[in-house]
Amino acid sequence: MGYYTRITGRFTITPPLTLDDLQDSDFTPERGRRAGRDLEFFFLDEPVTTEMGTMLVRTAAALQPLSSPTKAYRIIEDVQDFLDSHPGHVLTGRLDCRGEEAGDLWRLEVHGGRAVKVTPRIVWPDGSEEPA
Repeated sequence: MGYYTRITGRFTITPPLTLDDLQDSDFTPERGRRAGRDLEFFFLDEPVTTEMGTMLVRTAAALQPLSSPTKAYRIIEDVQDFLDSHPGHVLTGRLDCRGEEAGDLWRLEVHGGRAVKVTPRIVWPDGSEEPA
């Protein structure tokens, strides 16, 4: 069965990945499922006018959860794997994550090229704090 996490949001990829960049990637939906990835590409098809007419150019414009809720056991490692295997591409945005248990709330962000799990602070009305 396992523990599930509900994930919202996505990371925008700048510059978007081209078809050549996608050939061997584990983040395409088909390969990602087989590789056990928690993330997949979000594709954009944009019309481009050429002398031969209009054609659609597909790029991977974002990285998003494969499904939600998901087990997300490797999601932080998956984001770091993407960053390490696609130098020259920047991820912006975040993933908001909420686990099954009360208080299991966190975000996945990218800081300085590193995938980082960010947890909230709990501040009581008297100003005292405790970890989430």
